[in-house]
Amino acid sequence: MPTLTFKCISFLPLSRPKYLVVNADEGEPGTCKDREILRHNPHKLIEGCLVAGRAMGAQAAYIYIRGEFYNESSNLQVAINEAHKAGLIGKNACDSGYNFDVFVMRGAGAYFSGEEMALIESLEGKQGKPRLKPPFPADIGVFGCPTTVANVETVAVAPAICRRGGAWFASFGRERNSGTKLFNISGHVNFPCTVGEEMSIPLRELIERHAGGVRGGWDNLLGVIPGGSSTPIIPQHVCNDVLMDFDDLVRAQTALGTAAVIVMDKSTDVIRPVARLVEFYKHESCGQCTPCREGFLTIRADRDLKRSGKRKGGGLAVQKIV
Repeated sequence: MPTLTFKCISFLPLSRPKYLVVNADEGEPGTCKDREILRHNPHKLIEGCLVAGRAMGAQAAYIYIRGEFYNESSNLQVAINEAHKAGLIGKNACDSGYNFDVFVMRGAGAYFSGEEMALIESLEGKQGKPRLKPPFPADIGVFGCPTTVANVETVAVAPAICRRGGAWFASFGRERNSGTKLFNISGHVNFPCTVGEEMSIPLRELIERHAGGVRGGWDNLLGVIPGGSSTPIIPQHVCNDVLMDFDDLVRAQTALGTAAVIVMDKSTDVIRPVARLVEFYKHESCGQCTPCREGFLTIRADRDLKRSGKRKGGGLAVQKIV
């Protein structure tokens, strides 16, 4: 998948410089996979930028990092300086005759700046709000030039694919759901962690093998948010057999999302975590779109009625989320 992403950019206009933008503005609740790469292996990301940049003929890569990631940003800049000193990036990168540089851009903490068009706006020094498409970034992106916007995990895995081959990467997982994935496992588990696994691993196996199982045992499981806070909750009986890939989670009426697995045991009042997520999205909304701007106010009103006991069973909006 990552190689396909970069290869598809070969149709871009030749008359303008091209840029790679890496989206490290990770801010969704429960999701911290990109942070682990930035914190522990930033050189892997820089190498991936070089591979992706060369594939699309880019002049430079801009890594847009979440403003709160101060230490990660510092680590990344140190790694970039080391790569410069070793001649791996910059003028005549790797003695190839190819000029390619990598820059770090820190955001200001706004969650919605992680949307690709808002991210580009912020990179250009404007207010980080999404703009209408078309034009798409592949035609008019950063500074009006063709741009590829990719995720940290996608870029960081490119060097391994180059070394071992596409067939190796495709050997993991099921057909149409192949490759590897970083999973964040948090919530009511014995050992919260971030782990790299193959696609299509059973959810139960993922939790029990890497996170030490559900607190109080599997029978104490109430439900799981399988792909970050923007994906629907699945109940325990679905979790028994569901696979962690795109197709099987869609079949279960949820999604893989960011692969941030949030586990809830039977001590959980589901309304409370949903209310926390509603508050997050209401606070972080840029206010441009009516469904987002007004919808979360409606959901919060329903939640407050439920808490006060004036509406039994919760409001319609909350019921649809739960």
